[in-house]
Amino acid sequence: MVLSTMPVGEYDRRVVILTKEQGKISAFAKGSRRPNSPLVGAVNPFSFGTFTMYEGRSSYTIQSADISNYFAELRSDMIGAYYGFYFLEFADYYTKEFNDEREMLKLLYQTMRALINPHIPNRLIRYIFELKALTVNGQGPQVFQCVTCGNKDRPAVFSAAKGGLVCSECDRDVIDGMILDNSTLYSMQYIESSSIEKLYTFTVTDKVMDELGRIMGRLMEIYVNKRFKSLEILETLL
Repeated sequence: MVLSTMPVGEYDRRVVILTKEQGKISAFAKGSRRPNSPLVGAVNPFSFGTFTMYEGRSSYTIQSADISNYFAELRSDMIGAYYGFYFLEFADYYTKEFNDEREMLKLLYQTMRALINPHIPNRLIRYIFELKALTVNGQGPQVFQCVTCGNKDRPAVFSAAKGGLVCSECDRDVIDGMILDNSTLYSMQYIESSSIEKLYTFTVTDKVMDELGRIMGRLMEIYVNKRFKSLEILETLL
């Protein structure tokens, strides 16, 4: 999937693509800014498909592209598009070259599909994406048992600073504990444990949505701690 593109010279583009085989790579799309170029529509953000390229001494060059989904619906939905740009920017920040990024690519694709589904709130899509991305990266919070002692039965609070649930026997030094609605906890458990294909199959109440928002805001501060330009623009639109 194309994560970003920028003009180079008079007719070319530099494209960042998230791939199954090579993780995140940069490639040049020569002549792609010419109106008659076969790559003119293929190297835009959101384009998902198969890219044929060759490796030069210092960079890749795209020869052709077979795009299976442009997610063109986002062009007429400014709010949805900026959510999409945020997810792309997040993936660009989080992924690496020559790394196995198949799960993140799959997550991006399913998330874009959810964005063009009118039955799933965009806010929920955002929180699901963020939590699953942290989980894919090995940073998902412990939501099944106490992070300190492993107890699954005692009442517990959620602490972003501690990395998950902390039971009533272990919470003496917790300063950011949140008592979660059972539906919020179940939602987090489902997001972390489900396959990516089954992520976007539920909705939540306003109360659960607000709790998820507070939790993800805190987790993002701790584990990502970056301001994304697309998210800043999105927040001015909402």
